[in-house]
Amino acid sequence: MSESLRDQLLKSGLAAKFKAETKPAKEQQHKHHKHPKPQVPAKPQPAVAQPKKPAAASQEPNLAHAYALRAKQEKDEREQAQRDAERQARENRERKQKLANLLNGKGLNSNDADMPRHFPHGNKIRRVYCTADQIAKLNRGELAVVQLAGRYLLVERDVALQAQAINSQALVLLCDPNAPTEDDVPADLMW
Repeated sequence: MSESLRDQLLKSGLAAKFKAETKPAKEQQHKHHKHPKPQVPAKPQPAVAQPKKPAAASQEPNLAHAYALRAKQEKDEREQAQRDAERQARENRERKQKLANLLNGKGLNSNDADMPRHFPHGNKIRRVYCTADQIAKLNRGELAVVQLAGRYLLVERDVALQAQAINSQALVLLCDPNAPTEDDVPADLMW
């Protein structure tokens, strides 16, 4: 059932406040009349907790404080992400520099190589040109292919393993002659 407006006002504490403010006005009216009405004892009103004004005032600074904390946290997260990105970029540059130093002068690519050796890399079929002797060594696992700055280099097996230790993605092709073939196509087939 719905409560009357008076009951709602009493519960919220507004009716008691209104009654207290209007009481002196009624007393003034009684003074002007010759025959005052008999006063009926008032029913005791249930104690209604009045909202404290400081609580409402303290919520505003709390809200402002919460927004400030949230802004600070977001700023800290952005700064941390930027520091992580800078650290990652620095580590990548250092790895590339180490890899370049390792592979400097150790590439076995020949200018007169005319035989392509195809291999899968990055969801595409890539190729490196080799001599007949290099293709045989590559298929036996004595040579390997590493990637440096977008180029594919033929290197010795131990150099390729060192490159892999620096950057695991640098090693592109290292054949294992003892591994079972995935299909019936031999690794040294020219295609």
